[in-house]
Amino acid sequence: MSVASVISEVEQVCSQRELRLTPIRRRVLELILSAEGPVKAYDLLDTLSLEDNQNKRRTAPPTVYRALDFLLDNHFIHRLETLNAFVSCMHPEKAHNGQFLICQECDTVIEVPGKTLSGEVLEAARERGFAADKQVVEVYGRCHSCQ
Repeated sequence: MSVASVISEVEQVCSQRELRLTPIRRRVLELILSAEGPVKAYDLLDTLSLEDNQNKRRTAPPTVYRALDFLLDNHFIHRLETLNAFVSCMHPEKAHNGQFLICQECDTVIEVPGKTLSGEVLEAARERGFAADKQVVEVYGRCHSCQ
């Protein structure tokens, strides 16, 4: 899915939910969508600061973190917990748990679609009397190209 089509979907979702996709939120999303791998918050800040230097402005860290929080809260991006980095969500129209295959060689991240694994983990938690709030599945290895 292209950056433009994901942005278009996010705009539609924001319109339906009466959310504001501010210019900074949109730009952070564009940067994450166009990245070749996971992006850290300070990498985003560095890029935005370079852009802002051209416009004689300065982006503060809280601005970036607020934009990331908005994008995460609305399921427009995913956070890779073990890398403390962010990747785009290619299915922003519906909330879902991300399941990721992460290449240790080239940093490629592949989102694995489907609810089966997520459902099984939640069911196992319920069976054990555990109230799950959040679920993260990150599998490390080597992608096809790096094997």
